[in-house]
Amino acid sequence: MNYRPFGKTDFKVSALGFGAMRLPILGSDYSKIDEEKAIEMLQYAMDNGINYIDTAYVYHGGNSEVVVGKALKGGYREKVKIATKLPVWQVNGLDDAERILDEQLKRLNTSYIDFYLLHALNKDHWKKLKEINIFKWIEKVLNEGKIKYIGFSFHDDLNTFKEIVDSYNWTFCQIQYNILNRNYQAGEEGLKYAASKGLAVVIMEPLLGGRLAKEPPHEIKQLWEKAHIKRTPVEWALAWLWNQKEVSVVLSGMSTLEQVKQNIEYASKYNIGCLTVEELELVEKVAQKYNELRKVNCTECKYCMPCPQGIDIPWNFNIYNQASMYNMFEEMKNDYLKKEKERAENCIECGVCETKCPQNLPIRKLLKEVAAYFSK
Repeated sequence: MNYRPFGKTDFKVSALGFGAMRLPILGSDYSKIDEEKAIEMLQYAMDNGINYIDTAYVYHGGNSEVVVGKALKGGYREKVKIATKLPVWQVNGLDDAERILDEQLKRLNTSYIDFYLLHALNKDHWKKLKEINIFKWIEKVLNEGKIKYIGFSFHDDLNTFKEIVDSYNWTFCQIQYNILNRNYQAGEEGLKYAASKGLAVVIMEPLLGGRLAKEPPHEIKQLWEKAHIKRTPVEWALAWLWNQKEVSVVLSGMSTLEQVKQNIEYASKYNIGCLTVEELELVEKVAQKYNELRKVNCTECKYCMPCPQGIDIPWNFNIYNQASMYNMFEEMKNDYLKKEKERAENCIECGVCETKCPQNLPIRKLLKEVAAYFSK
């Protein structure tokens, strides 16, 4: 395992962090984690060098923190740093923040949280937090030792990101960044800006919700085959991130033990400056081709769910992208027609989903596109 500086702290973080957002589940219920498999994965990761575990209050319907807490028993708590997040959309006053943090400490079975984040900051959340003077509460819990360091995760535009970075003495931030998102949200400029200010930068969605791990379209596969060194799409995506000195740790939302083992192998293999100029140019060509083929920039985080009408929003966007990217219109149309209640055409444009989407997608407009596309 390679280790990297974590901003201005004296902590050396593993290049790979464990994102506990996509743990294995029982059946199709996202809230029901297969605890035996999840704990095995987490403990294998910690036994093999991963020292940063990332979770959140809302992941797996609130059960991610509980399972992480169970995995940390038996001496594992001393091996790792825990990162979890305050769901700021549920915070209307400082009492709410205090109540949620205390609940998180109980769930995680710990007396303190190493790295605490204000979750999914955007313009609206940021305005509200300033109005309730969240910084007063942050200073309080830092002084009490309930949290050791404060940071934030982010989903909005670059200017908002810079404003937030400059507004407080943060230790770290967490941004969405991958080969397809160099100019999206904080993006590459935000990454370098935060790093220049001394912040550690944690990377989420390195594989864009698992999309970059899938069998690539024919056009993409042809590009990858031009490389002198053969790598899997996952390996390329992760190596590209670890190549950059501003990246502190890359989070992977792993769902199987095999994924954990494979990613640990990659994290031991790649470090700053690992890719050649020619290889970086190839990645750029791949990114351009992907962006030509993709229809919707959805990561399937499921924050938009549940829909009041029962529409499975991420599923609709997923099959729309697959039909376009993989030339699979007939197959995806068949899938679309099988789910009568979950289809895009049932949208009544209430807009509830758009208030929750961290990508700020125009979901109502996009659902119309999906419905029109599959009605052909």
